[in-house]
Amino acid sequence: MAKQDRSVRTRRRVLEAAAEVFEREGYRATTVSEIAAAAGMTKGAVYFHFSGKEELAQIILDEQQRGAEDALLPQKVKLQEIVDSGLVLAERLHTDRLVRASVRLSLDQQAAELDRSSAFRTWREANLAILQEAGRRGELLAHVDLAATAELFVGSFAGLQHMSQVLAGYADLPQRISVLLRHVMPSIAVPPVLGRLDLCAERGAHLIAGAEARAAAAAAGAPPVAGEGSTPDAA
Repeated sequence: MAKQDRSVRTRRRVLEAAAEVFEREGYRATTVSEIAAAAGMTKGAVYFHFSGKEELAQIILDEQQRGAEDALLPQKVKLQEIVDSGLVLAERLHTDRLVRASVRLSLDQQAAELDRSSAFRTWREANLAILQEAGRRGELLAHVDLAATAELFVGSFAGLQHMSQVLAGYADLPQRISVLLRHVMPSIAVPPVLGRLDLCAERGAHLIAGAEARAAAAAAGAPPVAGEGSTPDAA
């Protein structure tokens, strides 16, 4: 068990080092030697755990979808789940190097050998599923084009995150996404639902903190911690 735990820690160390280099250099300019140096180990040690930089990059690309599930709780108002996915990702971009590297790779036109479309497709399909259920619950205005709206959220986020990265190093991204939501939601949500949505920029950080508190309580064997922001009515 100790050997397995050590292997997991080593793999994570390599992934974090690769994220650091990919974020700084981009995919094409990054080498396994640079990743090994950033991790403080030999190239052989990196190759022991990963086949090369392509595998590392693909794992990091998938990080956009991985790691947020614990913070994204089911909501009484279904549209809140689209809000939450955007605000949690905005917060993770500000605080998590692997997520920042994932976004850098997904927008890197020099990384043609990677499946850069997977993150966009996955998020679009997740948004579409939420919108379909929101429509069944009567939360949407009659004119809403579900597929176009699902793509609008993804494309708008991609543009805003790039602008925020250039201008503020992602520090203002939650605020920018909050502004986007305040403009888009009135055009798709029926008034009673719109009044129940929590669109505050701080919500993503609160949801992540709640997930971390629940994980810490579970690790300590304590009673479960109530989900932060688990219902819009309580927000």
